[in-house]
Amino acid sequence: MKEFDTIAAVATAVGEGSVSIIRVSGEEALKIAKKIFRGVRGKSIDDIKPYTMRYGSIIDSETNEKIDEVILSYMKGPKSFTAEDTIEINCHGGVIATKRVLDTVIKSGARLAEPGEFTKRAFLNGRIDLSQAEAVMDIINSKTEVSMKSALVQSEGKLSKEINELRNKLLEIIAHIEATVDYPEDDLEEVTSEKTELDVKLVINEVNKLIESAEAGKIIRDGLSTVIVGKPNVGKSSLLNVLTRGNRAIVTDIPGTTRDIIEEYISLDGIPIRIIDTAGIRETEDVVEKIGVERSKEKIEEADLVILMLDASREIAEEDIEIIKYIKNKKYIVLLNKQDLPNAINQNDLKELNQDYIIPISTKDELGIDEIKNAIKELFFNGKINSSEVMVTNIRHKEALYKAKECLQSTLCALKDTMAIDLASIDIRNAWSALGQINGETVEEDLIDKIFSEFCLGK
Repeated sequence: MKEFDTIAAVATAVGEGSVSIIRVSGEEALKIAKKIFRGVRGKSIDDIKPYTMRYGSIIDSETNEKIDEVILSYMKGPKSFTAEDTIEINCHGGVIATKRVLDTVIKSGARLAEPGEFTKRAFLNGRIDLSQAEAVMDIINSKTEVSMKSALVQSEGKLSKEINELRNKLLEIIAHIEATVDYPEDDLEEVTSEKTELDVKLVINEVNKLIESAEAGKIIRDGLSTVIVGKPNVGKSSLLNVLTRGNRAIVTDIPGTTRDIIEEYISLDGIPIRIIDTAGIRETEDVVEKIGVERSKEKIEEADLVILMLDASREIAEEDIEIIKYIKNKKYIVLLNKQDLPNAINQNDLKELNQDYIIPISTKDELGIDEIKNAIKELFFNGKINSSEVMVTNIRHKEALYKAKECLQSTLCALKDTMAIDLASIDIRNAWSALGQINGETVEEDLIDKIFSEFCLGK
């Protein structure tokens, strides 16, 4: 029975460091530790108390060879991360020392853990639900403090609580319907139908709030895909260098210097942004530059946000107008660069654009950078980022919410068209099941395996 094996893996990053941690979990964890650990003056750990640590050495039980000096800690289930008996061995960092200690643990009866298997056991043992388990990986992959805080809120079960409350409301509706169906002599079907419609609408409103949070949640989790576009030599690469506080892109007065896509992650007031500097969009005979222009257009299609840069010291050209047509159906910010020079732009050429998101800047003097940040927050977070709010950050959760909403809307149609509350009950049950996929109560086993297979080893 694979699920009941005692498992082991390195819980820290592979490479040189001061300390590595080997985690062992399962009913044989303490027995394995007793085989290979020797305390000071050869003392065993027969009398070790839970949630304490011991200093000693790891010993090869067959050859009695000393492998490494370690500190061993013991956590007794169910009060551990996996809700199983857990041993953690703190050994010297480094590939060789870590590998030798892990090999000794495996040789003494443990099995090498699969990716995410420790967190999977925490889920299967009921210590956390599936959305909390996924939040653990989000914490590890966080790119900014805001994304870290958002993942931490979810790992503590805030989203789970919201989902459980919605599911309980649906169960109450189902129970009310079944009571009416079981006692038809009371002639309550019409009253029940009206109450059901009202209750279902209230649940739909709550589901809609969670769905609306998904766009901001996805950005906090994965980063805002932002493309800087414009014709050559308007200052795109200079803006990237200002935002990243470095010389990531080569800046010259020669049009067409940037010929390929340059990507960089930055944090704007806690918003993780994957910012992409593209080749200038223009007609060109240069084969390499032409490829760069095509890639730029592809990135515009994929982007969450487009930053269009215009040279304010020159009149709007036909190339600028073509780019404006290309982006006006996207979320965009227009930057009028080179405010340190005399302004030559005719504002009438920009009348089709939203004036709230046209910002004068100067990359040379770093003018207008705060305004760019504020515009991004306004476009995607209604002006304020609150990582403590319940947010849907996972695409799987969003899909489950849409499925639940679809089922609840079918319920309203059934009540309106047929007044058949027993048919409506089927759709409500389907909505209850869809919401259960978020916290793992109604999810298929193969999906659980797929989710945890994407975790890192040792987690």
